[in-house]
Amino acid sequence: MVSWAEWRRELRPLLKLALPIVAGELGWMTMSLVDTMMVGRLSTEAMGGVSVAGILFYSVATFGIGLMFGLDTLVSQAYGAGDVRDCHKSLVNALWLTAPMAPLLMLAALGWGPVMEWSGVHPAVLREAKPYLRSLTWSMPPLLAYAALRRYLQSMSLVRPVMFAMVSANLVNAFANWVLIFGELGAPAMGSEGAGWATTVSRIYMAAVLAATAWWQDRRYGTALWEAPLRPDFARIRALAALGFPAALQIVIEVSIFALATTLISRLDPVSLAAHQVALSAASYSFMVPLGLGSAAAVRVGQLIGAQDRLGAARAGWTAISLGVTFMGCCGLLFVGAPGLVARAFSNDARVIEASAVMLALAALFQLFDGAQGVATGALRGAGNTRATAIAHGIGYWLVGLPLGYVLCFRAGWGTPGLWAGLTAALIAIGITLAFVWRKTTKEWQSAGAS
Repeated sequence: MVSWAEWRRELRPLLKLALPIVAGELGWMTMSLVDTMMVGRLSTEAMGGVSVAGILFYSVATFGIGLMFGLDTLVSQAYGAGDVRDCHKSLVNALWLTAPMAPLLMLAALGWGPVMEWSGVHPAVLREAKPYLRSLTWSMPPLLAYAALRRYLQSMSLVRPVMFAMVSANLVNAFANWVLIFGELGAPAMGSEGAGWATTVSRIYMAAVLAATAWWQDRRYGTALWEAPLRPDFARIRALAALGFPAALQIVIEVSIFALATTLISRLDPVSLAAHQVALSAASYSFMVPLGLGSAAAVRVGQLIGAQDRLGAARAGWTAISLGVTFMGCCGLLFVGAPGLVARAFSNDARVIEASAVMLALAALFQLFDGAQGVATGALRGAGNTRATAIAHGIGYWLVGLPLGYVLCFRAGWGTPGLWAGLTAALIAIGITLAFVWRKTTKEWQSAGAS
């Protein structure tokens, strides 16, 4: 842990990085929420369809996004050591890594269509989900390009352009939703499918903004980006994959478990699915803050390790974790104290609002632990440890959360709250485990520093 004086000393540089990243993460989540909220004005079935298809798409897309997390380690440590040219090499090879992945992941995402039919998704929900999934799948290539450019820029402390790209993309997405969902300005009313095309347009815009930023930074400061070798460096690609694969696996585990939970709940009824989506959206939105803090922690920890200051890296990680836990505690109080207010932001259906209250209360229970694991994951990634998080999430979700939730939901007859109870138990276990892993890591650094 860190003293009060050390915490205050680290707070300013951490927040300078974290606040734009958090704003970007909130913008990322807002894009999905806007899709859900706008199609929710069409029908509860449309809201459920976008929910199911969206989370299934992300269970595939996040694998590609997660592979880019290797840039957090390589670029931040190289930047901390003053080797900007090495940062450029990592970016070029990350883009080489995304090139063959995009079409493969698109095919995998489209494969969810038959799976939804086979798994018994409610027919009314399925009718809305399939066209949304088809249009959303075309956003995969720009999404992966954006992911690579984002990790590269923010690992060199260029976080404001990332925030601008995401916040402004929400305006693009909201306008395109209005036009394509409801058929405004002479466009056909495409409903749920239009929401997917709107998101695709906004992601092309995001990737273009960050590419322009990288070009402008190089032109302004002469960092020799365009002198980086364009041929693939397979040793660098292997290093990126070695760091990124466990991170990608961890994210896929987390997203897929909620995708599976959503699919299971979709077998019940549209109201249960909509209530699940309300609680999941609220919990996911609150998690964007510790997720952003975790990204900032990865950058700070990596840069300080590159600068040979491991004690400073430990201080940065602990400061970020304390902020994440504090924020999530406040969110938990909101979920318990005003569940109706939260639910009404997503639906005006009285049945959905009432059913959401129980799930929001369960979400409140895991907020502290979700905050701890989200930030600790980033701090460990900055230190180059992506395996521990993958193992903790795999065991926590698949061996604890899902079996327990399934039994409580379908065997004990608890319904949707039963599945959420299992996921709550998993997140509590994961949060405690990763906090201990980070504590062990920092104690080793302190012992080495003392000796």
